[in-house]
Amino acid sequence: MEKDFFDQVYQVVRLIPEGRVTSYGTIGKYLGAPRSARMVGWAMNGSHRQDPPVPAHRVVNSQGLLTGKIHFETPFAMQERLEAEGIEVKKDKVVNFRQLFWDPSIELSLD
Repeated sequence: MEKDFFDQVYQVVRLIPEGRVTSYGTIGKYLGAPRSARMVGWAMNGSHRQDPPVPAHRVVNSQGLLTGKIHFETPFAMQERLEAEGIEVKKDKVVNFRQLFWDPSIELSLD
């Protein structure tokens, strides 16, 4: 069960467009598990070994905070990757979080 859920999380995260972010809880809700933000976080912690790669840096907490940054190769890697995509980060928080927010329930239903 857990591995299947993690694989579903990875599939969704791979769909987040460059320059956009989403939250752990939003991914869980999209996958039909609205109280699974922590489990999505666990999936992100293990995502660095996945092939194809998972852009885990695009997943932040519900306020736009880089709470997962400790799970990257350096404490600054998550922020650096976001900034490389044009996302401004100040004090470990995504600036303009609401404008950059990607909700798979909305975005994927448009396809």
